[in-house]
Amino acid sequence: MSKAIGLYLRFTLSFRDVEDLLAKRGIAVSYETVRRWMNHFGPMIAADLRKRRPKPYAIWHLFYLKIVGRMVYLWRVVDAEGEVLDVLVQSKRNKHAS
Repeated sequence: MSKAIGLYLRFTLSFRDVEDLLAKRGIAVSYETVRRWMNHFGPMIAADLRKRRPKPYAIWHLFYLKIVGRMVYLWRVVDAEGEVLDVLVQSKRNKHAS
């Protein structure tokens, strides 16, 4: 039962797809049973899967450079895979500067 709900939550499967996967493993259930299991146990299993997921983190990089003759701070946020998430240019280094 938990395997069926885990498959449904983790992958983009329909209730009938889960029914077919379980039938291949020798477990005969209807898609309606999978739907009832999902409604009853799904929120608990989904919360557990979210807890086990690795936490995203980001690294801030600060550069001091000249743009059109003005010295400014360039902040870049980079995630764990090296993708740039955000870029911010400020004339002062504090967070209240605009």
